[in-house]
Amino acid sequence: MRGEGLRAQVGYRKPRHRSGESHIVVPNRLNREFNPAEPDEAWVTDITHIRTHEGWLYLAVVVDLFSRKVVGWSMHQRITKDIVLNASLMAVWRRNPKQQVTVQSDQGSQYTSHDWQAFLKANGLEGSMSRRGNCHDNAIVESFFQLLKRERIKKKIYSTREDARSDIFDYIEMFYNSKRKHGSNNLLSPVEYENRYEERLGSVWVSSGDSFFLSALIYPIIPANTHFVPQLYRQDDPFELEHQTSFFLGSF
Repeated sequence: MRGEGLRAQVGYRKPRHRSGESHIVVPNRLNREFNPAEPDEAWVTDITHIRTHEGWLYLAVVVDLFSRKVVGWSMHQRITKDIVLNASLMAVWRRNPKQQVTVQSDQGSQYTSHDWQAFLKANGLEGSMSRRGNCHDNAIVESFFQLLKRERIKKKIYSTREDARSDIFDYIEMFYNSKRKHGSNNLLSPVEYENRYEERLGSVWVSSGDSFFLSALIYPIIPANTHFVPQLYRQDDPFELEHQTSFFLGSF
């Protein structure tokens, strides 16, 4: 490469911060189990930096390991605990998980704060932390940052933080989540991969004319002293899966 005058594309030098004192460190519960069986089993989160002529812009993201979808993000000119709390709050609002979610992070001061631990507890989330100096424990979110910087930022220095925010929003919401194909998703985008998963869940319904009925396969799990009235929806009904599979239960 040197003989041909070629150089590898490398990122700009990252800003240096004083390392804060660790407050709360939890075990590495995820243990590099990067392929959960369903959405909202495990999320990973981290912070990166983007250079602008106004100064640094910091980006925190939350990625669902099931589909590699960015389910929460936040940007700010300061790297404080608020940026990770806001990104995680977006993930909770968007996903509304019905079960406990393992949230993997590094041991940065934002994630070892008491406020972070309180947020996890209040929202039914379970913390998990990578080991110090072991970036492979958080490899999936690091991979997302590499894609963002290689495919969109390309060592660019944005004129303003607002320009950077707009471009990063476009990359996450208009391209990465909805269009970018992933090898781990059978070459589907995160959105399409989750849609296919929902369709497979919907296979418990069988078509009868223009309506869907609850499959007889699940009848045995209904207690004998209850009755139900399935809600019928047309095939072209835009409701989400949880509405399609709803039914009324009541005791005699």
